[in-house]
Amino acid sequence: MSAINNQIKDIAEGVFINESDAIKNLIHSVNDDFTSAVKLILESKGRVIVTGIGKSAIIAQKIVATLNSTGTPAIYMHAADAIHGDLGLIQKNDVVICISKSGNTPEIKVLVPFIKNFGNPLIALTSNKNSFLSLQADYTLHTPVEKEACPNNLAPTTSTTAQLAMGDALAVCLLKLKSFTKKDFAKYHPGGSLGKKLYLRVLDIYPNNEKPAVKPKTPFKDVLIEISSKRLGATVVLNNDKIEGIITDGDLRRFLQSHTNLSGITAQDLMNKNPKTIIETEMAVNAYELMKKNSISQLIVTDENENYKGMIHIHDLMKEGIM
Repeated sequence: MSAINNQIKDIAEGVFINESDAIKNLIHSVNDDFTSAVKLILESKGRVIVTGIGKSAIIAQKIVATLNSTGTPAIYMHAADAIHGDLGLIQKNDVVICISKSGNTPEIKVLVPFIKNFGNPLIALTSNKNSFLSLQADYTLHTPVEKEACPNNLAPTTSTTAQLAMGDALAVCLLKLKSFTKKDFAKYHPGGSLGKKLYLRVLDIYPNNEKPAVKPKTPFKDVLIEISSKRLGATVVLNNDKIEGIITDGDLRRFLQSHTNLSGITAQDLMNKNPKTIIETEMAVNAYELMKKNSISQLIVTDENENYKGMIHIHDLMKEGIM
């Protein structure tokens, strides 16, 4: 390995060690102020207003996003914009979280007295417990950082990582205390693959597909036509509406490799008698896990009484972004 590669490796490892140590040290910040801040937000009838300046403002936006997605209404307010009209965002029952590494920036010193005059509870998230912000706040979420990962100890790196971790701890505490479930989470994440994994069911997908089916005595040629025409790579074998088995295009290929005489061959000679099925009310992500576990591309869809409803293909799940 070249010298430059070793240097890059050492620098990156140093960043990870520096930042992980800072996060570990946050354990000591889980104190009475932390628990009081969590209870304050939990019991509040208003929203959480999160504000900051510079890189702390970016962290504030992420914390707001996490709180909103886990059931705690939150709004981002830039500290500089606040004193130019955005203070109107703060309402009577809101709790304000102000993020600042030093706690002594000019914008923070201007903003904090206005928040105090409004009478809203103020939570400081800062690395400096002796700062103006911390001393004015009702509670302080302390994020001590000995040194930034930046070699000049200037660029906010370790300090913003610690702020982010503290915000996550706050959000997760509130989530668990509110008994926020996967179903609740799905309501706030309806879009994208994440949302679909949480709410999309098999019954939302399979009705768009054909419903291939043959009888046990259906000739080989007609089985082939059914599989090809329905374009799902398989067909179900039904005997008086009872599922007897499944025949995939792979089954046909394997059969042709070992047989040359197709005279008299019917569906019952080709089928797998132990097909994998899934109930239509199951989550679509469970269908994917079942296909993956069994290395198959299709599942037979049934109702709770094992009646054949249709078929779902792995390509359907790919289109929906489940995979």
